[in-house]
Amino acid sequence: MTDLSIDARLLAPDNNRHQANLTIVAIAAALLLAGAAALSNVVSWQQGLLFLLGGALGLTLYHALFGFTSAWRVFIVSRRGAGLRAQMVMLALATALFFPVLAQGTLFGGAVRGEIGAVGIGMLTGAFLFGLGMQLGGGCASGTLYTAGGGNTRMLVTLAAFIAGSTIGALHLPWWSGLPNIGPVSLIERLGWLPALMLCWAVMAVIYLLTVRAERQRHGALEPGARTELRGFRRFIQGPWPLLWGAILLAIGNFATLYLARRPWGITSAFALWGSKILMGLGVDVASWPYWQGARAASLQQSIFTDITSVMDFGIILGALLAAGLAGKFSPTWRIAPRSLLAAIVGGLLLGYGARLAYGCNIGAYFSGIASGSLHGWCWLVAAFLGNILGTQLRPLFGLGVER
Repeated sequence: MTDLSIDARLLAPDNNRHQANLTIVAIAAALLLAGAAALSNVVSWQQGLLFLLGGALGLTLYHALFGFTSAWRVFIVSRRGAGLRAQMVMLALATALFFPVLAQGTLFGGAVRGEIGAVGIGMLTGAFLFGLGMQLGGGCASGTLYTAGGGNTRMLVTLAAFIAGSTIGALHLPWWSGLPNIGPVSLIERLGWLPALMLCWAVMAVIYLLTVRAERQRHGALEPGARTELRGFRRFIQGPWPLLWGAILLAIGNFATLYLARRPWGITSAFALWGSKILMGLGVDVASWPYWQGARAASLQQSIFTDITSVMDFGIILGALLAAGLAGKFSPTWRIAPRSLLAAIVGGLLLGYGARLAYGCNIGAYFSGIASGSLHGWCWLVAAFLGNILGTQLRPLFGLGVER
């Protein structure tokens, strides 16, 4: 019996005949190193390191196939819960790292802050739409980036629609923010960091154990992890990695982001920035939108390479490209079935729009929100999971499978 090794349903069959694609590896590595050097020279050393950190996160996501979308779907459909259990381990480690630091307000002498979002109608609606979009688009925010970087051309369509939806969401956000809400709620401030940590760990433990019980009731035993003949250093380089490796490394990576960026990891705010800049180039007066007033105004006028989230997103894509090259699995195909293409567009729009309403995605709202002790992170989980249930039911209408 295995628990936190790779869930076989989340992983393509292992093919040890694959050899590393050295051309792809060289291109991805060169771009990561050159980009980090340029950013360090032009912006700051922190920006260069954040770019490399994004690359490390992208490689981790790809090699561990640490997806949120497929993990939730296989539990909804088959009651296989290895992916959900890995997420609970990731969150448990992240909260242990984050809570005492955020309570103090400093990390290695520098001020840091968490991601605390308001809980209300707009946020819950956005999380539900995001969850629905996950199953139609075929990925979450991190999943879209790392699968696109790994050569999945359908996810490039999802990414383009994701950017469009996020831009529209930025335009509409002031209206949604005006709907009834209870405002931001920090569990660390309300309870103290240690009681808040114990409460969060208790909830994570309940979710973990419920998935174990559900899987055993349905199947009699927990599913064995995917088998691979690769061992030691070669497995580390080429993958696949156990989910436990991914859970630990993603939690540490988010904590490193907190140190370098002075706030936790996020992904989707960059999409609204990219889309808005494109509209600016087309002559649209984006700067007059309420979303781009105040603190956000400067980022609209500056280069995207000064934006931390954008730089990390670019790093994730290149890190996944590097991982795909190392695994010998970079082989993009350009044929997409019409219904699948439609699902990618609709799903991407829902992902982008929902992320803006919900103050983030599976990373910025769920992972970093819970790591920050924000109540909205837990509320996001519930609403997004409900959206995933509906999205899973709708997948066959678009010719999409539900088992993986």
